[in-house]
Amino acid sequence: MKKISTFRLRSAGFTLIELMITVAIIGILAAVALPSYNEYIQRSHRANARNTLIQAGQWMERAATSTGSYPTGTNIPSGILTVEGGRYTVAATVSTASTYTFTATRATGTGQASDICGDFRIDQANRRTILNNSAGTTPADCWGR
Repeated sequence: MKKISTFRLRSAGFTLIELMITVAIIGILAAVALPSYNEYIQRSHRANARNTLIQAGQWMERAATSTGSYPTGTNIPSGILTVEGGRYTVAATVSTASTYTFTATRATGTGQASDICGDFRIDQANRRTILNNSAGTTPADCWGR
């Protein structure tokens, strides 16, 4: 006679409770990590815009040193006014032979459009300002040291 075993085989796999706990943990981690990641990406694009403005200002100073006045907007090479990544557009305003302003404006439809620092501006006196920024945000917060 065969002996009948009352031993129950445990099925391999996960229970629904275990899966739900895992999903909840992943959701909590994503809720914390995603805003931090977005802020990190915005900061990196912000740095690209600032660097482009500073380099454009340096180019203007070199041009003024060799010619005696700042070049007009049409004489500024377009490569000088291009921000890597396309999250900002840069415009040059040359008011007189001795004044200029570069403005980096956030591109609409990008993640940068909601950046708290807004748009950046630099002029011939190296005055660094921000425009269209969130309340409480200062130029020192956005331009750095």
